[in-house]
Amino acid sequence: MGALGVRVERCDFPYRLAGRRAPDRPPVLVATVVERAISLARTLAVPAGRIGLGGRSMGGRICSMAVAEGLAAEALVLVSYPLHPPGRPDRLRTEHFCDITVPCLFVSGTRDAFGTPDELEQATSAIPGPVTHHWIDRGDHGLRNRDVEVAEVVAAWVAAVAT
Repeated sequence: MGALGVRVERCDFPYRLAGRRAPDRPPVLVATVVERAISLARTLAVPAGRIGLGGRSMGGRICSMAVAEGLAAEALVLVSYPLHPPGRPDRLRTEHFCDITVPCLFVSGTRDAFGTPDELEQATSAIPGPVTHHWIDRGDHGLRNRDVEVAEVVAAWVAAVAT
């Protein structure tokens, strides 16, 4: 259990474990999230649907894709969601949003080159489940030196969703 009362377990993708910089294809990444979520649920002796999933940037995106494809989850926490490549707002990464029905928390910087607050709010309106946004003032995609603020926001939101 972490200092804020939320248990967190990190999941490294196969390409990272192999020391590669280029990510695996999405099906491999999604399968990794599914496998790790099911394993964690077994370890905790809880149904898979009682585990919150999430991550930062691509990790969060892959978790959201896994849930959209049917992985049971209590909620999604998406930190610095990569809505589109920088400077390419025409290349949205949202095709799966309409299949997400669980509560979602999006934590993003107001200066994130991967999606402005307005772009992200517009895109997440396609999610049928409840969506909460938390904006880190003047934060960029990396949210450097904002870890404590992000952790406090996430812990408070997860505690509220879990009750």
